Amino acid sequence: MPLRPSLCFLLVSLLAATPALAGETESAFSGHDLSPWGMYLAADIIVKIVMIGLLLASVATWGIWLYKTIQITKAKKSAHQLLTHLVNSQSFSDADQATTGTEHEVMLLVHATKHELELSAAGAVSDEGLKERIVARLERVQATLSANMNQGTGVLATIGSVAPFVGLFGTVWGIMNSFIGIAKTQTTNLAVVAPGIAEALLATAIGLVAAIPAVVIYNHFSRSIASYTAQTADIVTALMVLISRDLDRDHPHARALSSKLTLGSTKDKTNLKAAS
Repeated sequence: MPLRPSLCFLLVSLLAATPALAGETESAFSGHDLSPWGMYLAADIIVKIVMIGLLLASVATWGIWLYKTIQITKAKKSAHQLLTHLVNSQSFSDADQATTGTEHEVMLLVHATKHELELSAAGAVSDEGLKERIVARLERVQATLSANMNQGTGVLATIGSVAPFVGLFGTVWGIMNSFIGIAKTQTTNLAVVAPGIAEALLATAIGLVAAIPAVVIYNHFSRSIASYTAQTADIVTALMVLISRDLDRDHPHARALSSKLTLGSTKDKTNLKAAS
């Protein structure tokens, strides 16, 4: 019972002191602008360079995203259209006529096939030799198309892997300067330590802002480019099917398909039309 007046007095004292402590803290930080722009202006020159570099990397990431999105969308659309023409053509000549006037990188596959046919027509030709030469040309063109489509994704991979460490370097440098300030002032007052640490942590935050979108966008483009590469592989296969079909039509040992196969394919087409 005698302790109650003492406890009440202690509580009243703490409550009375709380506004005073808050006022002291506010006055201690009133000279520091803790907004992102204010922390940037107050940061060390090294930390500022780190922040600027990370912001430029973030701008580069979104610029690459916009450019590659347009490029891949157009490329996949053109590849789909070309593959449709090849599948619906009866011969390479029909496919060439159907795609006349089409200008896109994927058309390099058709041009390479046509070029090899023109060169091979100048001399003696064997079926196997012609197919081998066309396949060799198409494989190199396909590799070139894939390499062109992958341009720019390496920058995203670099930003995604390096940006967090660059931001961490800025943070370490800023915290180091904060401890140097503590040593010079010989005080551990929060008002001395907190602004420098906040400026340092801002560099890490900017590093994460640059790195996370870069990694996500890189993974997205990797899947899209893999899909486009599969489309070019389908185009190569369709071209070789047309070449093989043209060669068999003039082959001395070629013969007509069995009537069973022909009737079966006709029935399949009829069934497909009825189902649709």
